Amino acid sequence: MFGLTEITPFHWAGFVVIVLMFLSLDLGVFHRRAHVVKFREALAWTSIWFASSLAFCGALISLRSRQEALEFFTGYIIELSLSMDNVFVMAVIFAYFRVPLVLQHRVLFWGILGALIMRGAMIGLGAALINRFDWVLYILGAILLFTGIKMIFVGDKPPDPEKNLVIRAARRLLPVTTEFSGQKFFTVLRGRTALTPLALVLLMVETTDLLFAVDSIPAIFAVTKKPFIVFTSNVFAILGLRSLYFVLAGAIGYFRYLKVGLSLVLCFIGAKMLLGAWDIDIATTTSLAVVASMILTAIVFSVIAAGRESSADSKAEAGSEPDSP
Repeated sequence: MFGLTEITPFHWAGFVVIVLMFLSLDLGVFHRRAHVVKFREALAWTSIWFASSLAFCGALISLRSRQEALEFFTGYIIELSLSMDNVFVMAVIFAYFRVPLVLQHRVLFWGILGALIMRGAMIGLGAALINRFDWVLYILGAILLFTGIKMIFVGDKPPDPEKNLVIRAARRLLPVTTEFSGQKFFTVLRGRTALTPLALVLLMVETTDLLFAVDSIPAIFAVTKKPFIVFTSNVFAILGLRSLYFVLAGAIGYFRYLKVGLSLVLCFIGAKMLLGAWDIDIATTTSLAVVASMILTAIVFSVIAAGRESSADSKAEAGSEPDSP
């Protein structure tokens, strides 16, 4: 039986380089010219990123172990599920700033690139703290459990750009134009460098993702404490977030119960982390099954409810039509 391949800085660097190559191809070749990303194109890219994650998972089986491959896939599913909530928040941000459809992909590209950097730093810091202080994991579990309960009973307010500290600081430092300037984030206004509204949207997307990362990254640490698995599962989920946005953004009304499902996922993961204090460990396969069941159940109930509402509206419209003579 072959020994495990040791994860070295070379593997970290190689993975990052490959990801940057894919992103360069995305922006420099496939989306060199701004265009509206339609449903079929978005669905195709979503499938490509999902297939890539499965291929990487398969590589982990041969290079590391089935257990680490399972941990990667479970972390990937958790991160992808929690990212769905991020999709709807981004839709609210784009609607608030009235971002044209043709410019939305460019914002998501740079936003996700920044998210990868921020999350990489957070994962490194989190892994170092957990390895040094075991009790940090229980604090993170309590935070996740509290967040999940709060989302169920209190709800989650959409972001308010006017109260965003980063955007307020940016407006104080530089003037901001009132009109978009194509795909540019900077322009010249009365001889001075100025921000375009697209730059404010990018800042809003970045700060919003940072808040989401506070929940999603600790959630993956509940599955594994291996930094490479946490990082790679996070990266694959984030890479697929852009295409997932264009798949789901037009169907937000069909996912009304998704937030409840995500809340239950946070509660389950938080409880799993806290149970570790009593040496009670929930198997990774069980965690994957529970998380997937919660998300699928929420989606199914959402679609059923939306279908019934649509049917009721159709009947109401038909009943209100005047009889023909």
